[in-house]
Amino acid sequence: MSGFGALAENYDGFIIDLWGVVHNGVQLFPGVLECLTKLRAAGKRVVFLTNAPRRPHGIAQTLANMGVTPDLYNGIMSSGEAVYLGLRDRTDEFAQLGRRFYHLGPERDRNVFDTLHDYEEAGDPAAADFLLNTGPDDDLGPQDPELYRPVLDAALRAGLPMICANPDLEVSKDGELVICAGLLAQIYKGDGGEVIERGKPDPAIYVPVMAMLGTKRERTLAIGDSLRTDITGAARVGVDALWVLSGIHALHPEAAPGEAAANGLSPKAILPDLSW
Repeated sequence: MSGFGALAENYDGFIIDLWGVVHNGVQLFPGVLECLTKLRAAGKRVVFLTNAPRRPHGIAQTLANMGVTPDLYNGIMSSGEAVYLGLRDRTDEFAQLGRRFYHLGPERDRNVFDTLHDYEEAGDPAAADFLLNTGPDDDLGPQDPELYRPVLDAALRAGLPMICANPDLEVSKDGELVICAGLLAQIYKGDGGEVIERGKPDPAIYVPVMAMLGTKRERTLAIGDSLRTDITGAARVGVDALWVLSGIHALHPEAAPGEAAANGLSPKAILPDLSW
């Protein structure tokens, strides 16, 4: 046994990121299915925690299409679900929002709000109370954030707070870097806009995850490819972390150890990928 298998023996519960760890946005990474199968056979508990701007049922379907069936994990939590719950229950900052929103994002992310009938979608930022950012749309594409300046500027002029449903700045999709909602939120905040984010590394999103796992923190391992979200989030909630380099850092794996130390982070291990 080598790699992840030896490390897994020391834990009962696993918080596993999806994009960059389990799949590359198109297909599963080699070895992942074997890892999940062996974890389940050993009686381990697995919850996927992802900064995806979608609700768990849609994510589960995507995973099933890739071969990761529900019998291989105990639950899914996403930043999209956290935003949905915030809008539904109007907790914390969400309590101050109006009821009209402008959606910046693709059609596939609409399940974050399409069952929330107390809200109305506006066709223009000037007619909205807040901006719901789930990421780049399919028309302008996920490569150039400058293409989104017009809608961001319109929202700024209208004084809209932004709800960001994915704090990630970018991901590697089948080897190509693409921007995420978090980068658009970073631009908006830099220009003076108000941004409300949900997702990793905020400790709040780990609360339902730990409830689904039912394991002790000292017996729980978080696995992710992003220092900024996955490894930082694990440190903030007091669980060990495994940093895998199959995702966002795949292009520059040689920088990994020094980069972790430079950010004041000490993952339990650094592996090239999630393979047994």
